[in-house]
Amino acid sequence: MVKAQGGIPARRTTIVTLSQIAGVAPSTVTRALRGDTRISKKTRDKILALAQKHGYTPNILARTLSSGRNGLYGLVLGPSTNPFYAELMYEATALAEQLGFRILIIHAGTGSIEERTAQALLNYQVNGCIISSATMSSQAGKICDSNNVPLVMVNRVAYQSGCAVTCDNRGGGEELARHLVEKGRQSFGVIRTSNFSSTARDREEGFLTEIRNAGYDVTLRIDGKSTYEGGFAAAEQIAALPPRDRPEALFALSDIMAMGLMDGLRLKGINVPDDIAVVGFDGIPQSGRAIYDLTTLEQPLTLMLKRAFDMIEARVDDRTIPEEVITLRGRLIVRGTSG
Repeated sequence: MVKAQGGIPARRTTIVTLSQIAGVAPSTVTRALRGDTRISKKTRDKILALAQKHGYTPNILARTLSSGRNGLYGLVLGPSTNPFYAELMYEATALAEQLGFRILIIHAGTGSIEERTAQALLNYQVNGCIISSATMSSQAGKICDSNNVPLVMVNRVAYQSGCAVTCDNRGGGEELARHLVEKGRQSFGVIRTSNFSSTARDREEGFLTEIRNAGYDVTLRIDGKSTYEGGFAAAEQIAALPPRDRPEALFALSDIMAMGLMDGLRLKGINVPDDIAVVGFDGIPQSGRAIYDLTTLEQPLTLMLKRAFDMIEARVDDRTIPEEVITLRGRLIVRGTSG
């Protein structure tokens, strides 16, 4: 802040005032503050010291007017009851801070993104939006597209079109199936979900394909509704079966369902993994707690979000870049529940 004189209020320190103090052009100050190596280290250090001394902070409004960007990005999250989305939010906000962005969080739950959600993104003038666990209605997509707001889906792929970054869900399902077969399991069940997301479909299809390739089949499918409670209810249905009809191994399509499933089985006196092996998918931190010790397929969440931000930034600069889908491999984490 430039010091006040003669009772006149102090003026906000700007790029222009810093350039006058330093005796350089405003463009030199801008580049120095960005760490541009075309500016000598001596000049960069001098300008950074002056900026700190005079309390310079970037003027977001001025930056928006000059560049068309405000550094604000939308993040549409899935249901708050699933810890995966809390982890996604944490990773996204941490990464945004590193990149100098800000995040506007919008909770949309499990359903489609309606027009009012798309309109909210426009009202806040976001530069782009990352969408997780929500399907994009055609009308909402048109609203964002017509207003040049690029969208990238994370953790799923749009059925019609659009940019996306996703874990290799099919490959992850296959890897979990191979792991259970290698452990000697011979009968299998899936705690699935009735929603129509690409994520759930690919995980189940990958698992089923690999089980059949090994000469076995999935004999039990129960809708766990993508929730802890749904997994718990599935355990009650399994416990009600005669022991000979229970699968030797269960694949829950998400860790949160696997955790509910395990708690339900234990309360019914069914030991995991001695009686039934259980595996999950996502790699949320809670799955590694001693009470669960869950074998799971961890999604590369930080890398997925980094790629998503890169895709949005590229399309903010150039809207003619074609749509693309990036698929990244997950990591199998073997713990106690698979035996």
